[in-house]
Amino acid sequence: MQRNVLIVTHTRRLEAIEVGQFLIERLVESGITPVMSSGELNDYRNFNESQGATASTITAVKELGSDVHVADLELAVVFGGDGTILKAAEIVRESAVPLMGINLGHVGFLADSEREEIESTIQHIIERSYQVTDRLTLDVEVQVDGKTVYETWALNEATVEKSSRERMLEVVLEIDGQPLSSFGCDGMIVSTPTGSTAYAFSAGGPIVWPTIDALLVVPLSAHALFAKPLVVHPEAQVAVEVLQRSVGSGTLWCDGRRSTELPAGARVQVSKSKNPVRLASVQQTTFTKRLVQKFALPVAGWRGPAANERV
Repeated sequence: MQRNVLIVTHTRRLEAIEVGQFLIERLVESGITPVMSSGELNDYRNFNESQGATASTITAVKELGSDVHVADLELAVVFGGDGTILKAAEIVRESAVPLMGINLGHVGFLADSEREEIESTIQHIIERSYQVTDRLTLDVEVQVDGKTVYETWALNEATVEKSSRERMLEVVLEIDGQPLSSFGCDGMIVSTPTGSTAYAFSAGGPIVWPTIDALLVVPLSAHALFAKPLVVHPEAQVAVEVLQRSVGSGTLWCDGRRSTELPAGARVQVSKSKNPVRLASVQQTTFTKRLVQKFALPVAGWRGPAANERV
């Protein structure tokens, strides 16, 4: 059976294209078909032309959609940072295709491997010796005057933000059909555990281990006594209403990639989605160790049972 591997690249970064080219060569040598979107395939062709390449394995790459459909993919390999992985998640959203991220960005929490681990990671891909885990995602719906006007989803977070810098957004927060509190704020974040190390973390929310099913609700610069971050059960129905007394409108952002305007009176409903995003991994690193590595946390002086091992 033919094996098809999608390659998603931050093509504005030369390093990403060079590493992607290396993966293409290794896949072709192993009898695996590399696949790309038409836009990225053109970027790679232009790169080869600029390098004066007279012969290239780029000719073996199939085009996603016309040559190979998403449902026929075994895996999507992503070169870049978290933003590129979120882009890839959009592509495979309606399928069960797992994503494997190779970090070429800065923090890269969603990526499984780093640039220096590319050789071993590719070997795991070729041997199909990787593990797949599901990450909770969000269904997001916007209602105006009782009618649904916008629907989308999020892997990291859905954020209701004020549109005007100089004005607060007046909102009421609702959990499971019950109003909890109303206040003025810069916005509200509803996050997944995966997104707890992203925008929600910057806003003062807690880090939640990705193995835990839960939803996070984090106010942004709220003017209220009771406006602390909340962790609610995964089946909770979370709603944020932009009150009529708000001066100006708000904006809904999902993963920083998809947005829509929120007029006064708009209602944003967020719940756990039935469609998770699947992440592929070859590393056996614990989440605790990833926190230490990604945030460069100080652990000097630790005398635990494995203190002789490198953290």
